[in-house]
Amino acid sequence: MDPTTDNAGNTGDPGTVRASLEALRAEIAKAVVGQDPAVTGLVVALLCRGHVLLEGVPGVAKTLLVRALSAALELDTKRIQFTPDLMPSDITGSLVYDARTAEFSFQPGPVFTNLLLADEINRTPPKTQSSLLEAMEERQVTVDGTPRPLPEPFLVAATQNPVEYEGTYPLPEAQLDRFLLKLTIPLPSRQDEIDVLARHAAGFNPRDLRAAGVRPVASAADLEAARAAVAKTTVSPEITAYVVDICRATRESPSLTLGVSPRGATALLATARAWAWLTGRDYVIPDDVKALALPTLRHRVQLRPEAEMEGVTTDSVINAILAHVPVPR
Repeated sequence: MDPTTDNAGNTGDPGTVRASLEALRAEIAKAVVGQDPAVTGLVVALLCRGHVLLEGVPGVAKTLLVRALSAALELDTKRIQFTPDLMPSDITGSLVYDARTAEFSFQPGPVFTNLLLADEINRTPPKTQSSLLEAMEERQVTVDGTPRPLPEPFLVAATQNPVEYEGTYPLPEAQLDRFLLKLTIPLPSRQDEIDVLARHAAGFNPRDLRAAGVRPVASAADLEAARAAVAKTTVSPEITAYVVDICRATRESPSLTLGVSPRGATALLATARAWAWLTGRDYVIPDDVKALALPTLRHRVQLRPEAEMEGVTTDSVINAILAHVPVPR
């Protein structure tokens, strides 16, 4: 086989690889209606080797969205329902004694997968939440002093409900910062909701994506080739300075007690590069930075209590900063 050709028959040509990833939108749309921004965010996260926090009220297809992405990318996926009694070993795995050999053997947990759906992640205590920190940052799990690498690609897609606080444990800033993007999943428009009901009336079963026609349109090899192409996307010194100025402005905002860290600035540059490549360019422009600023930065800042009481939101603060920071020409 030609080494430049993957198992699906796609070459390493950037245009062919980009077309494969763009086809994800159409494929996922067979199962999920009207969530193109979230689909794009998930693809950007995969290109950047990042993780995604999905926030939305129950019933807006957060879980279905991740399952459809996995089916369209031909990736292994596992789901963990986070509950107050969930233990760290329920996620990472543990050593199990084998009476036949009189030895302990490691039984991998559900984190050993390509796409991990952490459902309602804020329903479990901080001790269990923190069990994902090493996996998300180092892409490995250490049990009994032995590090065990996770599969590649590896992405955590965590969901949380923004309106229910009873029995929940807010994610600490250190863990929020591990998520590349925070995507808000809105309620569908009237027409989108009509389309959803029409599909169900016609026999759509969200538990059977294959029957809905969702097929793999891109492979792990396509994803790796796309990542290599993104890494070659040019970033001018002016764009780098623009990203830094935006992030520094959050640290000086009177509405915020916590601004964006240098890790956040790095994340914004990475997501802007991925978006530039997805839109067909090999260089980043200011509009790419603006397009990804909200999902990349909204969970990395913290409002002052008095600003929150006045109805100020993190999105409104970031939008105001984008409007005032000079755009490079």
